[in-house]
Amino acid sequence: MIAPLLDPFVIMATTGLIAVIVIAAALLRAWQGWLDLKRQELDRAVHHPAASDGSSIGTARIELADLKERIRKLEAIASGVEL
Repeated sequence: MIAPLLDPFVIMATTGLIAVIVIAAALLRAWQGWLDLKRQELDRAVHHPAASDGSSIGTARIELADLKERIRKLEAIASGVEL
């Protein structure tokens, strides 16, 4: 008779549980690393606002020009003028 601890089902269940624990630990470590990276990016953005302001101002200007163009086209459509 096979000892209860050497039963194949117990061995498979134990192996599966260990695998899940190892995978969960690896994913938790990766998640913590990702959070640390994002914290560093936020700290860098807070401490160096001049580096990011130039690109955000340029982006805002492009978006504003795009919105103005859309409004101009909508007004032309509303007045019946063909472009």
